[in-house]
Amino acid sequence: MKIHLTSVFVDDQAEALRFYTEVLGFVKKYDVPVGEKDRWLTVVSPDEPGGTELLLEPAGHPAVKPYRDALAQDGIPVAQFAVGDVEAEYERLRALGVRFTQEPQEMGPVTTAVFDDTCGNLIQIATQPR
Repeated sequence: MKIHLTSVFVDDQAEALRFYTEVLGFVKKYDVPVGEKDRWLTVVSPDEPGGTELLLEPAGHPAVKPYRDALAQDGIPVAQFAVGDVEAEYERLRALGVRFTQEPQEMGPVTTAVFDDTCGNLIQIATQPR
């Protein structure tokens, strides 16, 4: 068994696609209309185009807002992305205007940082454990 797909709820799929591709550097894999306004919209790492997909899922369900608000209020990220160098990625993303809620910190065998994805989520970046 392996993880094939995971998702983050987003307020605006078009804005999420822009942020996740133009700022974070993912690439669009699927963009299929679902209903009148929603899309099955996934992105993948350019390094692993056949790897795990991230679904940019519409946040329309009534349970989404209280769930995300509670996590954000407590500073809890909804997802974690692996990077080779957290400090370098932090500087790259800050230069692009990304707002961080946690600067790079060593946490045992990893270094982490947390940013706001502009789509209603906190996302953590981390190095692989040493």
